Amino acid sequence: KPGTFSQCVRYLAFLWNLLFLLLGLLALAVGVWGLLAKRSLGGDRLAPLGSDPMLLFVLVGLGASTVSLAGCLGALRSSPCLLRFFVGAVLAFAGLEVLGGLLLLAARHRLRDALRDALLLCLLRYQEEPDLRFLVDEVQRSLQCCGLRSYRDWETNPYFNCSAPGAQACSVPDSCCLDPWQNGTVANAQCAFGALRLGDVAAGTVVHLGGCVAQLSAWLRGQAGGIVAGAAVLVLVEAAGVLMALKMLGDIMPVGVRD
Repeated sequence: KPGTFSQCVRYLAFLWNLLFLLLGLLALAVGVWGLLAKRSLGGDRLAPLGSDPMLLFVLVGLGASTVSLAGCLGALRSSPCLLRFFVGAVLAFAGLEVLGGLLLLAARHRLRDALRDALLLCLLRYQEEPDLRFLVDEVQRSLQCCGLRSYRDWETNPYFNCSAPGAQACSVPDSCCLDPWQNGTVANAQCAFGALRLGDVAAGTVVHLGGCVAQLSAWLRGQAGGIVAGAAVLVLVEAAGVLMALKMLGDIMPVGVRD
């Protein structure tokens, strides 16, 4: 009969994995809801599905919920097969995380180019993807920037280009505005209309002129400590799950048959 400590480890492992199962299902639900809301799963939208940021939520949620479900059932039913699968999956994820970290360190000088390409994709699909539009607006408001290198990068967007037929022609998003509020209380969605028709001096009184690539790179360098701390916490969480699973495997499997 398992001792008191072993029983505590078993129940703690079940609750531990149940928490991450719920978080994984939540991420999966958010991703599926985002894809359905934008109708990315329709027949005519399958091509850009691979670049849809909601797909990341789906993949992360699916992977986390699958592994956590195996951990829950393995702890609840004392199943060596499920516990081994859980340990192997967590170790595989940890290996991929370490490999990704090493690749980032090796290619850190190319991150600026990758960041610029990602922002360019967001800029080009700004009107087509609501989540990308939200992300770009938050970055521009928070960092007080506009475009990639300057506010004139928005000329590459087919909706903001001066040759566009719509009302937003020769404009930039309202998140570029120095003061996006009207009378200090109401959001002014037209505060940047016609900004691309102005010269740099006149535009500088309406919108932020500087681009976001340099600002975002500097912000990421300033957040390096927080990123390292988050990675360390993730490693500790994974290590705790693996240790609890190994303890349960040691209690379940007799010494003579562990090999």
